[in-house]
Amino acid sequence: MSNFIRNAWYVAAWSTEIDDTLRRFTILGDHVVMYRKSDGGVVALEDRCPHRLLPLSKGKRVGDNVQCGYHGLTFDCSGACVRVPGQTNLPKSAYVEAFPTEERHGIVWIWMGDPARADTSKVFDMPEFTDPAWKVHHGDALHLKSNYLNVAENLVDPAHVSFVHPTTLGNAASENVPVHVQTEGEAILAWRWIRDAEPIGFFKAFGGFTGHVDRWHYYYLYTPCTAVIDFGSAPTKDAIAEDERDKGVRIFALHFITPVTETYSIDRWMHIRNTALDDPDAEETMDKMFRVAFQEDKAILEAVQEEENRPAKRRPIRIAIDKGPLVYRKRINDLIELERTEDLASDPSPAFVYHD
Repeated sequence: MSNFIRNAWYVAAWSTEIDDTLRRFTILGDHVVMYRKSDGGVVALEDRCPHRLLPLSKGKRVGDNVQCGYHGLTFDCSGACVRVPGQTNLPKSAYVEAFPTEERHGIVWIWMGDPARADTSKVFDMPEFTDPAWKVHHGDALHLKSNYLNVAENLVDPAHVSFVHPTTLGNAASENVPVHVQTEGEAILAWRWIRDAEPIGFFKAFGGFTGHVDRWHYYYLYTPCTAVIDFGSAPTKDAIAEDERDKGVRIFALHFITPVTETYSIDRWMHIRNTALDDPDAEETMDKMFRVAFQEDKAILEAVQEEENRPAKRRPIRIAIDKGPLVYRKRINDLIELERTEDLASDPSPAFVYHD
């Protein structure tokens, strides 16, 4: 059984990845052809002609419609077949699935489940996207040979930073600082403060800190796989409180994880910052440091996936820092089971049920 939640919004692409060209994207193991209509709206269709199964992405545009490159069957933006060359009747089974999309803040979201349940008010958002006191910058798309659950768990785990990112996002000062976890809200939250410590490499380079700082990490993980990391630093002499983080150099690192297959994920990352708003070099400086750090994550996560693919002699142990990931896994499993149960209840033929 798949470990994907289907009734949820996932990031399909940055807006810049989609134009009027037919392009294939793979999401939750399904191939989707995406393109922009003449009015700029994004279309997402099942990338497989129901006739001989040629991907529609190998066909061509006919206005806003898509023509299969094999025998010319043509489908509109809703997935309905509007032409079968050589005949006037259109078979009822001649259609492809159409997936709801929503575009905002330079991000294209897609709904892979029941279209009737695609509520755009549930698309992730945060006020800093449109607040002039903050600067928004898109980063890259990090491709990972790793299951999305492992990628997401890594993003609700402040404890790994000291060991995986010792020169960029962490240092030895945080190794023994306890991690606090809150699991009652919409997002799973893990956080800690490191008081009166040497600044990490990131804030030496970007924030310009030389003396000791108070720094923080707040990791928010939203189901199914969107993570927001609120991190920053302030001079120790300022003695800022936990709810005064805007007084320091504060950055939100956003990670939108797209499950491609069971063992492949894409992490599209970006940041929102409250400092250096008009510095033309700030974004490239930060991107360079983020790229170094995320390559460190990539090496760890892909090595873990390789081991998970091998037969296990015993179950992995769990330690105190695993509370957030354990709750996350339970939420995912509960939602998958709920969808499976709903599928069983709605299927008219109990003799055979197929759930992808």
